[in-house]
Amino acid sequence: MAKIVFKNLEKSQLALQITEERFQAVYERFPELTASNVNITLSMENSPTQAGADEFRVRFHCTSGKYKNVILEKSSVNLYTALADTVEHLLERLNRVGDKNRIKKIKSERDLLQQTAELIN
Repeated sequence: MAKIVFKNLEKSQLALQITEERFQAVYERFPELTASNVNITLSMENSPTQAGADEFRVRFHCTSGKYKNVILEKSSVNLYTALADTVEHLLERLNRVGDKNRIKKIKSERDLLQQTAELIN
């Protein structure tokens, strides 16, 4: 499972539980992530010099495995909205990364087959 870090934000059992539930859907769809090192950072930005709403950020960073170096960060005025946006866009990003890897593999196999055919002729 992922390592969940709270930055400039009080650690809350509710936020921790909701984060785990949201990302469970991602782990079910992409089981390769269970063997990867994943860091999820929940943070809050609050300017003491300017009035305004707080900005909550959710950052996903995979540091190993099939999806190595996939980083996604979303922010919103609400932590739970930022979390929902991150999970939604993460599913798209991981699909895209998987497709790119599959296409590269097919291309390399096709090139190898073509080189083999040229050697035979």
